[in-house]
Amino acid sequence: MSIPLEDNFEDIIGKAQRGLSLNSEMLASQANISPEELEALRAGTIDETSTRLVAASLNLHAESLLALGRHQWQPNPVSLDGLLVFNTAWHDMTVNAAIVFDPASKHAAIVDTGADATPIIDAVAAHGLIPSLILITHTHPDHIAALPALRDAFPNAKVFVGHGELFKDAHPVSPGHVFSLGAVSVEIRETSGHAVCGMTYLFHGLAAPVACVGDALFAGSMGGGMVSWARALETNRKELFSLQNHTVVVPGHGPLTTIGEEKAHNPFYPEFKSPN
Repeated sequence: MSIPLEDNFEDIIGKAQRGLSLNSEMLASQANISPEELEALRAGTIDETSTRLVAASLNLHAESLLALGRHQWQPNPVSLDGLLVFNTAWHDMTVNAAIVFDPASKHAAIVDTGADATPIIDAVAAHGLIPSLILITHTHPDHIAALPALRDAFPNAKVFVGHGELFKDAHPVSPGHVFSLGAVSVEIRETSGHAVCGMTYLFHGLAAPVACVGDALFAGSMGGGMVSWARALETNRKELFSLQNHTVVVPGHGPLTTIGEEKAHNPFYPEFKSPN
């Protein structure tokens, strides 16, 4: 199943504008365009000149933003032995969950829950997996909605969540902690900003590293800075963009991507690209 991009052209402009606390009047003035031209962009009308001016004011990479607006980029499909991804409906959107497992021993971790546990429970049975961990990237409702059902299905699996978002019957986890799943290891990195204590779970031991990032990073976008926009940008740069280019990124919404693809195509990180 092909999962569409989480954010479109106008979403990205709006997200960056909110993150920088710029109202439309301020942004139009700073970009030296009319309020009408800005509103056209925010409605999804692509004008190259206005887009480049607004991108400069919002610290966005103009070429990547234009490519998204013109539907010229989508991440290449990712398939990896030891990785299963589930996309379930949550109100008017969809949300991802994943199972990462050691193909030899079948020891597995479930990352986030999605809105419906049924596909995860069915996949565990179909692949003969042994889930010992349920790892929560952050506690926004769409990412933990099916947790009660998973706990019932897998009573021996321990639930872990970031130390700053601890809830009943979960165990705290902090950066630097490492789990083992047979030949697969799980490294913990904190990627807060969208959430109070967002966690990325970085799996080593498969054909490529796998980073389950929650809403810290999306294909071609990122989660909004609900806690701190500056912190969200900073932790992504430090904890995610420092990873190897072939690292597979499993976001909380939208399609899978890689760190290399995001360096090349994500408008929020112009420093990894050629100048506009």
